[in-house]
Amino acid sequence: MEAGAADGPSGGVEEALSCFSFNQDCTSLAIGTKSGYKLFSLSSVEQLDPVHGSNDIPDVCIVERLFSSSLVVVVSHTKPRQMNVYHFKKGTEICSYSYSSNVLSIRLNRQRLLVCLEESIYIHNIKDMKLLKTILDIPPNPTGLCALSINHSNSYVAYPGSRTTGEIVLYDGHALKTVCTIAAHEGALAAIAFNASGSRLASASEKGTVIRVFSVPDGQKLYEFRRGMKRYVTISSLAFSMDSQLLCASSNTETVHIFKLEHLANRQPEEPSTWTSYMGKMLMAATNYLPTQVSDMMNQDRAFATGRLGFSGHRNICTLSTIQKLPRLLVASSSGHLYIYNLDPQDGGDCVLIKTHSLLGSGTADENKENDLRASLPQSYAATVARPSPSAASTVPGYSEDGGALRGEVIPEHEFATGPVCLDDENEFPPVLESRRFLWRF
Repeated sequence: MEAGAADGPSGGVEEALSCFSFNQDCTSLAIGTKSGYKLFSLSSVEQLDPVHGSNDIPDVCIVERLFSSSLVVVVSHTKPRQMNVYHFKKGTEICSYSYSSNVLSIRLNRQRLLVCLEESIYIHNIKDMKLLKTILDIPPNPTGLCALSINHSNSYVAYPGSRTTGEIVLYDGHALKTVCTIAAHEGALAAIAFNASGSRLASASEKGTVIRVFSVPDGQKLYEFRRGMKRYVTISSLAFSMDSQLLCASSNTETVHIFKLEHLANRQPEEPSTWTSYMGKMLMAATNYLPTQVSDMMNQDRAFATGRLGFSGHRNICTLSTIQKLPRLLVASSSGHLYIYNLDPQDGGDCVLIKTHSLLGSGTADENKENDLRASLPQSYAATVARPSPSAASTVPGYSEDGGALRGEVIPEHEFATGPVCLDDENEFPPVLESRRFLWRF
């Protein structure tokens, strides 16, 4: 869930964001600017807590944090072919790698670090930063589109298999071999994303009208959602909720769509109570006798909920997270703002904007107060406060709430990590080597 560099300030903002990304479990937000980068904690709606900031690297175009650890990966416009890995609590560089062309995107989990160039992908072992595999001669991928499952037990990788069609290559980052190819769309891909367990893969094409979800690793289509029919849009991000029940999609329009992942067969049948509903059921039954393209369109699900943005055209990314025991929709924009919405998990509908945070530090207290909309919530939604919400630890094996391992835990070199990686001392992976630099030139 990352947005790359913008072509300049947007919407009159003095200092536009060059990049921004949520971490793997959506507990942190990283932003890059011309002066450096910043990390924020997303544990509260009312307050955006700064975790770390650095001005040592100017003109940052990529910044990625590994869960809630101290590891951060940074790429700068001044050295676009070089990736730098830092232990920010110690202020120490762990390593740096140089590549044959510009680094377009970085993906992380607790086992693998993925570096995507336009025509190749490099897979590193995150414990010691050794290069494990180079996937060469991939179709031209100028946006660096790729996805890595955050579940380190499988570490699935997905990337475009064609420049002109929506073919997806599914690669096993653990076994280092291709699993299958998925014919996802007729047009070229615009966005792909795994769910937290790595068992589902969502995709959207450059048309942006249809979003599909496939099973992993067999690549069977499970769901198909229609974002709209009136116009083509550019899908900028896809993100599953941590429990894989919802999928959100943002674009260059003013609407963020949220889809519910349930099959028609699992829904409670309702007896038609009106003439309109009776005709609707008859029409759906008639789809069995219509051409495939027509019946597919009529069977596509529409959005369960929507979030309305006060702008369009800005680069943005969205995610779904549980903050203070309630489900929230989060949208970060290149204009330098984070928008937080309440999401009704029962009835869906319009999400309520409750807070707008300035990510550049230019917002005043009065401005933030004006942006605090705090609309009253429906009773059915407010009732969810009393219901305990599942944490990442309960939905993803081996994850803990604080994203860290026990202090002093040593993970043997020959084993894959069975728990989170915490970079609080010298005994944990990756090792902090102040006098050593990994510098690869191809």
